[in-house]
Amino acid sequence: MQKVGPASGKYGKKAWMAGALSAVMALGIGAPAASAAVLPDIEAENVIILIPDGMSMDATTLTRWYNGGQPLAMDEMASGLVRTYSSDAAIADSAPAGTAFATGHKSHTGYVGVLPDKNTMPGLDPIAAGNEKKPVANVLEAARLSGKATGIIATSEIMHATPAAFSAHYPDRSNYDALSKQQVYAGIDVVLGGGAKYFKPEGRKDGADLEAVINDMGYDLVKDPAAMQASTSDKLWGMFAETSLSYDMDRDPAKQPSLAEMTEKAIDVLDRNEEGFFLMVEGSKVDWAAHANDPMGIISDVNAFDKAVGEALEFAKEDGNTMVIAVTDHGNGGITIGDRGTTSTYDEEPLETFTAPLLKAKLTGEGVEAKLASPRSNNDIKQVMAEYYGITDLTNKEVEAIRRADEGRLNGVIGPMISQRAHIGWTSGGHTGGDVTLYSYAPNGQRLHGLLENTDIAKAMASALGLDLNAVTEQLFVPAEEAFTAKGAEWTVDSSNAASPVYVVTKGENTLRLPVFTNVAELNGNEVTLQGNVINNGVEVFVPQDAVDLLP
Repeated sequence: MQKVGPASGKYGKKAWMAGALSAVMALGIGAPAASAAVLPDIEAENVIILIPDGMSMDATTLTRWYNGGQPLAMDEMASGLVRTYSSDAAIADSAPAGTAFATGHKSHTGYVGVLPDKNTMPGLDPIAAGNEKKPVANVLEAARLSGKATGIIATSEIMHATPAAFSAHYPDRSNYDALSKQQVYAGIDVVLGGGAKYFKPEGRKDGADLEAVINDMGYDLVKDPAAMQASTSDKLWGMFAETSLSYDMDRDPAKQPSLAEMTEKAIDVLDRNEEGFFLMVEGSKVDWAAHANDPMGIISDVNAFDKAVGEALEFAKEDGNTMVIAVTDHGNGGITIGDRGTTSTYDEEPLETFTAPLLKAKLTGEGVEAKLASPRSNNDIKQVMAEYYGITDLTNKEVEAIRRADEGRLNGVIGPMISQRAHIGWTSGGHTGGDVTLYSYAPNGQRLHGLLENTDIAKAMASALGLDLNAVTEQLFVPAEEAFTAKGAEWTVDSSNAASPVYVVTKGENTLRLPVFTNVAELNGNEVTLQGNVINNGVEVFVPQDAVDLLP
C-alpha cells in the first residue's frame, strides 16, 4: 500500500506539520483553529483514542466517590484541557466535535466528516467559497492508506455521530443509511458496537442487505461475547444489539460484551499488523445519561469507560510504542455534586449525603424500565423502585410520572428523582460549552499538555503516526464532475434506485459506474476496488483520485 505522510527520519515532525498547515491554507479549505498549545514531538506505531461522550468533570469526580474514593485508571493520564466549541457555536454537538477530533477541522452541528458552511467563532479562518460541506480526511482513513490496521468501537449504534466522524462523511448525522454504508465499504478491520437493524434491508430506505455484504467481504460477523472472544479472524465485525448496547450496569454479559472486553479484543486483532494500528473507542451512553439527568447511567458508563482505558493503557505500557488519548467531546447536563438544597450547608455535608442514595441503586433508569410490567401499576412501581433503587418514599406525583413515562424515556424520569435525593444538581438537559479534561500517554513518558483545541487532537494523532491528512483529503475527495469533464467524459446519474444512485461516466467505449457511498467501481463490467468511497454531500459528488485515473 502507498505510505501516506513524511518519510521516516527524513524531516522533523515540526517542519512537516508547518508545511502541511501551509498546504491546507493554500487549498483554501480553512485552517484549524489557532492554538496556543505546543504539541510535543511524539512518534508512535499505534494510536488509541478513547472518547467518553458527554463526560463532564463532575461526572468523573462523582464516579470516583461512588467507588469509595479509589482512583480511576485515567487519573494518572490527566495532562491538560481541551476546548470544545464548534465552527459557529460555543456549545458543540457530537457530530462536529467528533469531526474535530477525527479530521482536525471544526464543523457545524450535525455535520459528520465535512467542513462547515461557515466559520464564525473567534480565531477561525473563513471557509473558501465552494468548499462548504466538502469532505475532509480523518485519521483512520490516513492510517489505513499507510498500511496500518484500523478499528472503531461504540456502545451506541456504530453509525452514531462519534464513530461515524472517524469512518464516514455526510452533513447530516441522522442519515444512518449513508453513514452505515460508508462504514461497510471503508476497509476498517475491526468494528464492534450496536445498530444491527440498520444493516438489514428492512431497516434501510435503500433496501440494501449490508449484513450480506459484510459476510461477503470476509468479516467474521459475531453477535455475542462468546463468538467475539472465539474469533481468530483478522477482520471482525460485532453487532451486539439492534440499536444501542445497554448501560453497563444493566448489561447481560452473556449477550453483550463490556466496552473493556471489546477494547481488549480489538487491540488483540489490530496488533497483528506489523505496520501498527489506529483504534477509536467511544463510551457513547455517558452522554445519553447526562441528557436524561440520570446519575446512575453516568456512573455506570464512566466506570465501564475507565476499564476500557485501563486495557488500552496496560497494552501501551507493555508495547512501548503506543500513544493513548482519552478525552470527551463536550460536557453535558451541567452536573454538579451539590444542588440548591445544600446551598447553606454545602461545606458541612458528609460524603454520604451524595453517595448513599446512589449506592442503593442496582440498575439505571433504563434498566428499571425492563423490570416494570405493562401496563404499569402503582403497586408494581413502588415495589420495583424499592427493590432496585432503595427508594421507599415515592410521592404520588413521582409514581404518576413513572406510570405515564413514554417507552424508552424512563431514565429521564427516574434520574431526577434519585438526583434530588442525592443532591446532585443539573443546569440543563443538553450539552455544555466548558473545557474538558485531557488524558494522554505516549512512549518515553511524553504526553499532550496545556490548553488544546479539539482540532489539536487530530493533529497530534496524525503527527505521531506520520500521516498527512491534507494529502489524504486531496487523494480521496476529488470533485467528480469537474475532474471527469476535464478528461472529456460525460457524467450522468442512474437513479433507478432513488435511495442508492449510481454515477455513470462514459468516454468513448469506456463506461465507469460508481455506486454512491461505496468503494466499488465497475469499469466496462469489471469490478474495481477504490482507495476510498464515492461521497455525495448533498451538493456535489467526490471520488478518490484512482477513480478518475481509471479513464484514459
